[in-house]
Amino acid sequence: MNELTDWLADPVPSRFPYSAVTAEFHRVGKHFVPDQTLKSLALARERLAAQAPAGGDEAERLLLDRFLDTALDKWDGRYDYPTYTSLSVLGLPTADDGAAAARAARTTRDRLTVQLLADLLRFELSAAQGRTDWLPQMRPDARLVEKRHRLAIRVAKPALARLGHGDLLTAAEPADQAAQLWDFVEGELLDRHERDVLRLSMLPVYTSHDEYMFIRVLQTFETTFALLALSIRTAIGCLEDARTQDAAGHLKAAETVLSESAPLFSLLATMQVESFRTFREFTDGASAIQSRNYKLVESLCRVPDQDRLDSPAYRSTPEVRMRILAGQPTLDEACSAALADDRFGAQDRELLTTAMLGFAGALRRWRQTHYRIAVRMLGTRSGTGSTEGTPYLSSVRKIPVFRSVAEAPEATDTTDTTDHVNEGEAAA
Repeated sequence: MNELTDWLADPVPSRFPYSAVTAEFHRVGKHFVPDQTLKSLALARERLAAQAPAGGDEAERLLLDRFLDTALDKWDGRYDYPTYTSLSVLGLPTADDGAAAARAARTTRDRLTVQLLADLLRFELSAAQGRTDWLPQMRPDARLVEKRHRLAIRVAKPALARLGHGDLLTAAEPADQAAQLWDFVEGELLDRHERDVLRLSMLPVYTSHDEYMFIRVLQTFETTFALLALSIRTAIGCLEDARTQDAAGHLKAAETVLSESAPLFSLLATMQVESFRTFREFTDGASAIQSRNYKLVESLCRVPDQDRLDSPAYRSTPEVRMRILAGQPTLDEACSAALADDRFGAQDRELLTTAMLGFAGALRRWRQTHYRIAVRMLGTRSGTGSTEGTPYLSSVRKIPVFRSVAEAPEATDTTDTTDHVNEGEAAA
């Protein structure tokens, strides 16, 4: 690749040939990128590491470092779910950012949610209108594309409203609304860095059309769970300071965005099963069981039972497991302390219990719907993260979110409060 060879002679981060490199990845899929290209990228990483930082190039250097981290995961033999979904490139908030960052993190989550879904709609529109030859395998029919437009917009709308643009989508048809959303995002909701993040966070392993949607949906879920982890950690701090109303507010915000993300499962259910099974052959080693943000959310709610903590789920996220073993505070513990603390009156206790039950219900519904979409897409096939696949998800959906408040047992075991997956099944 001439562009990369030229860059290696003068390795300035801001001049890295992203377009040429991503074009090669997109042409064949990450799994099939030629060794020579990967060798050159590995050399680029070495040059970057050996180079003294120049004043003012910190952001460009960090972005390039994160891009190379995801581009070279298979080459290095460390390919996993975080690199498959380019989470380092997205630069999500973390649970350790602190209470002061929680409000800004909500805005970040809403912006990124709208950006990711708008970009997905842009791709679907371009493919349907014959304006791109990228990921040409197994294009969906017009009926599926329309359904994807409608479902993605359903998730984007609440976030768009909180950003102050609730009246933006005035078109009657889903395709026209999709075009409106992308035009707005491209023109007004992307700064230069966000634009770079959007284009560099899409490195499919193969050339199946539906993998684009698959990756963007996973990234949108991760964006939400990153906010949930920070919100729950902040709520714990609020309870330690006897600020019940603030704690309940953070939990309510977490419940809201988690519930708003539910139609993403409907969107995922429009994925053509054969397409999924085709590109899944090349995702071995990357599984949602490796989601650190989800494990943080679960373990910040309460300390996992020992068998869960010793399971592949937590052993696949060792940094989260270490936090737990080191005594990470949990909302369950903070709630138990609050219920026994004289500083909390009856109204405080009721407010806290209601907020925790509301969030617990939303998370259980999320687990249930995740299980149902996995049954549809995987059937009896094993998972890719050292799990049994759907039997693993079936057991996980029954895990209590909290111990300190009484969750409805019927909801834990059988509740299915959305028909999103059924809607997707009808489209398949």
